[in-house]
Amino acid sequence: MFCLCLEDWSDGAKESGPLRCQWIRRFEKHGFRARLALDDAGVVGGMIQYLPIERSFVDGADLYFILCIHVHGYKQGRGNFQGRGMGTALLKAAEADARARGATGMAAWGVWLPFWMKTSWFRKHGYRNAQRQGISRLVWKPFLDSAQPPRWYARSRELPELKPGKVNITAFVNGWCLAQNLVYERARRAAAQVGEDKVFFREIDVSTPENMAAWGISGQVFLDNKPLQKGPPPSYDKILAAMEKRARRM
Repeated sequence: MFCLCLEDWSDGAKESGPLRCQWIRRFEKHGFRARLALDDAGVVGGMIQYLPIERSFVDGADLYFILCIHVHGYKQGRGNFQGRGMGTALLKAAEADARARGATGMAAWGVWLPFWMKTSWFRKHGYRNAQRQGISRLVWKPFLDSAQPPRWYARSRELPELKPGKVNITAFVNGWCLAQNLVYERARRAAAQVGEDKVFFREIDVSTPENMAAWGISGQVFLDNKPLQKGPPPSYDKILAAMEKRARRM
């Protein structure tokens, strides 16, 4: 259930959950932590996941980094748990755990637009703006005066050179995010359906700090060096159609 981000009713979650489970098993030994929020009946309604920032997709030291905080808000499955204070309780629990483990502060990422992982919500809980990148922002809360703010990794490399005569799919794979995994899994299946005679599929692991620092891309799929995702994860049919359209133009 945790691998599926509480969305055990979702076919999309089931499709991309195995890759996330693999990531969790790998990163448990690197300090990965999590908390679940339960209602009075013992039903899980929310989750938070965090880890030492040195093992995350942003640059920093001696902080813990929140990968995501999620309170189930869908009618499907377990139902809507939002508006009950679960998010605040999860954040406080994670901060207390990070303090106990010697962190100098807590950091998180979010977006300034009013949807997923709103930075305005973190600011209400005492977080400060650290750095902006497009619609995304890094925020942080120092516990000690010695704490240093987090930074986005700089984009230090150009995207790989395109292989001529083929549709090029370049997948930067991390594994922690269900939505990113879903785009990767759908792109991989679509590429296989179109065929390797027409599609060149390149996979780059950015789950390590070294590769993340080298590329500055935390998890994204590119079609001929253009982002395949510009919002919610595109459907398999949409990804397949985009590849087939490009293949016809070759």
